[in-house]
Amino acid sequence: MSASAAKKIFQKAKKPEQGGPPHKRRKLDRSQLSSGSPCAALVFSQDTSTSAFPRGNSTTVIDPELAVDFTTSETKNGESLATLRKMIFGRLEYTSSQKDPGKYLAIDCEMVGVGIDGEESSLARVSIVNYWGSVQLDEFVKQKERVADYRTKWSGIRPSDMVKAKQFEEVQRTVAALTKDRIIVGHAVHNDLKVLLLSHPGACIRDTQRLAAKHNVINSKRPALRNLVKQELDVVIQGGEHSSVTDARATMAVFRLHRKEWEKGFKPLPAPRAGASKKRKFDESSEPAEPSPPGEGRKGVSSGLSTIVKRTPQTKSKSTVKTASNNWWTTLGASGIAGKGSMKL
Repeated sequence: MSASAAKKIFQKAKKPEQGGPPHKRRKLDRSQLSSGSPCAALVFSQDTSTSAFPRGNSTTVIDPELAVDFTTSETKNGESLATLRKMIFGRLEYTSSQKDPGKYLAIDCEMVGVGIDGEESSLARVSIVNYWGSVQLDEFVKQKERVADYRTKWSGIRPSDMVKAKQFEEVQRTVAALTKDRIIVGHAVHNDLKVLLLSHPGACIRDTQRLAAKHNVINSKRPALRNLVKQELDVVIQGGEHSSVTDARATMAVFRLHRKEWEKGFKPLPAPRAGASKKRKFDESSEPAEPSPPGEGRKGVSSGLSTIVKRTPQTKSKSTVKTASNNWWTTLGASGIAGKGSMKL
């Protein structure tokens, strides 16, 4: 039978008889299907595929911690890989001394989209951890503009996080006070400082992106943090929603692996002098010092008095002036010397 003839028969069978009732759709009775029939196999295969991909979840999120080996005894550059991995995922317990800020602080920020179509980035979360991974600061920032895109897929931030958010100026002051006179560790840290509207001395910045490229740790000029962490620690981060705390800990873990080598390119910071920044205080109990003679100030300090010349005007009495002005010609020739134009007879 040709294809055209089969098509005509199918169309004829599909049409209801003229004058008769229309065909009704019947529900499939699954109980009457035998497991060996091809129809049953087709139905069961469709049900299996549908249950594997439920509506709204086209992909399955796998916990990255399940693939991490936290029990290895392997070390790298004197650092335990198991300890660094536990630090990244927050599995360490800290002593009281390890909770202090210390010398090194790692920072990471998350953004949300504002403006038209959410194309402009606005600071929404700041996280800072110390050398051991202990959280020193983790604050959400209240937005001054309407958020067009929370970028939850990457930032992990939701509208509910803004309920207890703080003002930008308050978070900025806290970060500035916490990082003062300390070394900041970050991945492309200039972006974090830019959104915080802060500056920091170049000698106190350790950018893992720039240092990794400079020392040929990875074959890339601007390596991504997830690639660097995967290569150095065999840990997968940023597989789904990002966490600024996890990223800051991962940045510090990479820095700790190469700290000895990377610190060779920086000069040691000078120790602050005791009392150098303190103003001279006046001791009320001490006796007042004797006044110095005019023109002589304290030793080593110019008082400026030596360059001042004080001129006092010389005044004459009225009687003297009056005598000199009256009968002045009578005094000519009194000394025995002839005046100008006179003749001695």
